[in-house]
Amino acid sequence: MLLKIQVGVNQVILILFLAILGYSSVTQAVEKPNIAATNSSQTLLVLGDSLSAAYGMSVEQGWVTLLANKLQKKNINVVNASISGETTSGGKNRLPKLLKDYQPNWIIVELGANDALRGQALQTTQRNLQTIIDLSQETGAKTLLLGIRLPTNYGPAYDQMLQQTFKRVASKNQLLFAPFFLETVALEPDLMQEDGLHPNASAQPKILDHLWPLIQELITSSAKQAA
Repeated sequence: MLLKIQVGVNQVILILFLAILGYSSVTQAVEKPNIAATNSSQTLLVLGDSLSAAYGMSVEQGWVTLLANKLQKKNINVVNASISGETTSGGKNRLPKLLKDYQPNWIIVELGANDALRGQALQTTQRNLQTIIDLSQETGAKTLLLGIRLPTNYGPAYDQMLQQTFKRVASKNQLLFAPFFLETVALEPDLMQEDGLHPNASAQPKILDHLWPLIQELITSSAKQAA
């Protein structure tokens, strides 16, 4: 089964690669974090790049806002601090103020692809991710790590190194982890925008459906520990 779909996966990953590569040169979809505030005493923070910032659509259509709507029923506030073109370095630098301002109970980290596409040493990416995890854990916040893939023509060895970077951070810190969080939409042309590069509005509920079990586990495991 894996052998039969390998070509298609590589093509889609190449498209995602080109899309993310273009984030730094196109008009920013979200220049400032989109904050959805409520009076809830519990908060989930999403720290990501354009893939979590509703690129190419209204913020209300993005998977993070859909998540916010879903968690509102559980009286959980969602803060979307995702910005187009963000790197692990940028996320690391912004996180202390975000932690101070919103005091999140949980954090979803979706960063790292732009590091690789800009040629940053993956050892630096790993250190940045580890710092993000350390800062989060110091406040007691639980973390879910989302991974992304690079195209094989960028170099199979390099792509493997990127995957191992995510896996090492997840394993070392015993994090909940989604290795390729777009995997359920990446092979569906109807779920891509007209430019063929970005997941469209119809893809956003499917992205959330894929992540929802992990998000539920993140929230419930934290509640169990508190009890």
